[in-house]
Parts: sequence; structure tokens; C-alpha cells
Amino acid sequence: MGTGSLIHPAALAGWSNGAMRTLVSLLLASIPVAGADPVNVLVWDERQPRQEEAYDNFLGNEIAHYLRSQDGLSVQSAGQDDPQNGLASLDNQDVLIWWGHVRQGEVPDAVGQRIVERIRSGQLALVALHSAHWSVPFMQAMYSRTKDDAKRRFPDPNTSIEFVPPPGRFPPTYDSIVTPAYYAFKRGGTVRQVRVDLPNCVFPGVDAHGKSSRVTVLTPDHPIMDGLPSQFDIPQSEMYDEPFHVPDPDVVLFREDWRGSGHFRGGMLWNLGLGKVFYFRPGHETFPVFKDPNVLKILENAVRWLGTQTAE
Repeated sequence: MGTGSLIHPAALAGWSNGAMRTLVSLLLASIPVAGADPVNVLVWDERQPRQEEAYDNFLGNEIAHYLRSQDGLSVQSAGQDDPQNGLASLDNQDVLIWWGHVRQGEVPDAVGQRIVERIRSGQLALVALHSAHWSVPFMQAMYSRTKDDAKRRFPDPNTSIEFVPPPGRFPPTYDSIVTPAYYAFKRGGTVRQVRVDLPNCVFPGVDAHGKSSRVTVLTPDHPIMDGLPSQFDIPQSEMYDEPFHVPDPDVVLFREDWRGSGHFRGGMLWNLGLGKVFYFRPGHETFPVFKDPNVLKILENAVRWLGTQTAE
């Protein structure tokens, strides 16, 4: 029933006041709000030359071009070599989409900490794309979430917690402990000291074979998955294989499978303070993943929903 439909008064006979209020609320919610503020989105891309194999003007600009064509979004794109690391407009953004790969170590930790502070305050949401699992903002966000989890797990203020960072950006073996990892030590039957190995934010298996991946939607009722088929294929993709060394996500939106050669929790959401972090695994700089209609629809849904989750 659209807002222009007529409701005959007889149809409302016998309705309770509560039911009438619910109907009015639904009708009002369906009316577009004139002049509503757009969601402000910054697409950040390190802009490596290899992207030219799949994109005429970098993959970040490909994503930004699509998002600009959608109503209700105000989109900027930036690169690592732009002034202030491409983040001059960060304080005006609701959602930050981040692509990084071969230049991750060139981004200062202070940049990641600034982004995490804005996420925690509810002023920003982060979308980390594919190889941005090792980006400074995503790693700093996962460290921050791990510290939150540790303090919830060991709430006693007399318990000493030591957080140990990974030794660098090195992939683990399949038989390694999965980080974050907790080592708790008792004295007199009470936990007094805890060592926490912070997440390595990577996985033991990767293969840029370019084979198709099968995406299976796990939470079809989530706004980010709105309008997506229950399963779809991405024709060319790079394989990542579990386990992914990150804190347990609050929501797993979808998984990817490479027909027996690997699987991955491809869409994961974390709450971080008052904000949110979304890791979106599909992608590769030399495969046209960010031209795929389903991939772009997920990113559009994500920025729309995440943009509504930021604090006023």
C-alpha cells in the first residue's frame, strides 16, 4: 500500500489505538524526507599502478563513480599521495572506504589511531576492502576491539593485562594459534595476569588464481544484504582461506567458497565503541571485482546503512 492509497474508514473499525498509532508511524516512515542530509562517503585508495589492468582510473575511483550515481550519497575520492595522506576531509565524513595493499606500511600509526577515535565516538564507520585487512586503520580497529573484549572477559581491575602486537605483517601457518589469543594466569585461584596476543589480521592461505567464488548470503534480513540473491558468483577473484586472525565479529553477512580450494567469512561486522567496522573481502587490483553489480550493491547498501549508524 503506497502513501497515496486511500483507506476507507470502515476498514479501520475496531482497530485499537495502539494499532492506529503503528499504522500512522508506518505511513509517515514511508514518506521521503525532503532535504534530508546525504551520507558523506570518502573512498580512499593507495592507487597502485597494477590497478590499470582492470580499471581505467583506479579501483577507488571506480567505486566512487558508482556511488556518486546513487541518490542520497555525497562521495569524494582520495589517494595516499594527496595532502594529509588523502584524509583532509575526514572530519566531514560519515563512512570511510579504504583500499590498501603494497604501501600499507607507509601510513603512519597516528592516522589509524585518528580514524579509530572517530569510529569509537560514533562519528565514522570504516569499510575495509580485501587487502586492507593489513591496512593501518583496520589493524588499529581490530586491536582496539580486542582490548575491549579482553576487558569484558577479565573485568577485575586488579588483573594486569599485557597486549602483545604481532611481529610484523607476516602470514601464519595453518597450525599456528589463532590470534587474538589469551593466556591467563592464576594466583590463589584468581586470575591476576593476562597476556593477549593482538590479532595478526591475516590468514594462512592466499591464491591469486582468478577463479570464480561462490557467495552465500548468511544474514538475508540485514540491510547490507538487501536486494541480493541468496547465492551469486564473482567471476574472477583472489582466494583467501580461513582462519582469519581477527576478533569474533558481531555479524557474519556472507561467506565465499572456491569449490573445495578455500572458504572465507567474506563480510564481517564489528561494533567498536559507538561505531562500526565492516570488512568486505571480495576484490583484487587486477580483477574487475568492483565492476560486478552485486559487489557494488553490497557497497552501496553498506554506506547507506553505516551512514545512519553514526552519532548525530
